[in-house]
Amino acid sequence: MRNAPHFTWDDLQFFLAVARTGQLSTAARQLRTSHATVSRRIDRLEFALKVKLFERNARGYMLTAMGQRFIDTAERMEQETERLRADLSAGSAAQRGVVRISAPEGFSNFFFTSVLPEFSDRHPNISLELITIQQIMSLSRKEADIVVVLDPPKAGPYFTEKLSDYHLQVYGSREYLARHPPILSRDDLPDHAFVGYIEDMIFAPGLDYLGDVHPRIKPQFQSSSIFAQLTATKNGQGLCVLPFFIAGKHADLQMVLPHEVDLRRRYWITCHRDLRQSPRVRTVIGFLTDVVQQNAPAFLGPWRTPES
Repeated sequence: MRNAPHFTWDDLQFFLAVARTGQLSTAARQLRTSHATVSRRIDRLEFALKVKLFERNARGYMLTAMGQRFIDTAERMEQETERLRADLSAGSAAQRGVVRISAPEGFSNFFFTSVLPEFSDRHPNISLELITIQQIMSLSRKEADIVVVLDPPKAGPYFTEKLSDYHLQVYGSREYLARHPPILSRDDLPDHAFVGYIEDMIFAPGLDYLGDVHPRIKPQFQSSSIFAQLTATKNGQGLCVLPFFIAGKHADLQMVLPHEVDLRRRYWITCHRDLRQSPRVRTVIGFLTDVVQQNAPAFLGPWRTPES
């Protein structure tokens, strides 16, 4: 009688990819293989274990009760494998693979993408995936390896550290300010058109700041995109609260009440505590921390110092 096949660590990688995504096609893209290969490896694993790990339906692959129990074991093996690889590898040989980062649109598009060539030069064996959709990616479900957030997790198995303070001011285009009454104090601000976020789509409390400027401000144009807000402001749609590291690069924008209106927010970097041991994750976190510190004046403004 033919013996049942033994499962391997590779089989567990296929299991975890399907468990985390619920879709064979998505798992196949992550693993850089075919849909058919993923299906075959899941069937092989279930046959070797003699248990059903997934329910198959039109929506995808859903974990069974046994599959839910098995995922804890598989993730522990994944973590130990990462540690073993780190111990056995040295230098750049340990720094290989894909790292998925989730970060706010402003930080991603107006800062991080500008330093990508430097990262690629330093670490050519690490590939990056950058997610900028306006939602919080789940670290617990491994939707992202690293997240940059304005409001860090208050509990859970996460490593978190402050990346940087950053300052925001009210800005208007020089053309807009020239054709509207002068702004001499905060109480003049509600008389002007404002650009801001859509209130019920603000994905992080740290972005809800118009009330901090003046409680009577009501935006005339709202967008979930900071890029759209910047463009509308440059086109004279109204005033807007913008980070210095974004607006400071545009000579056609002018600060309004710079000594009276000054908001501070913080970027935090966080990852699942177990992934902190991964060489490639440590490499990306170290790089981000270094380049943000090197560019501190862009985040703080040249006349400010970091706050504790």
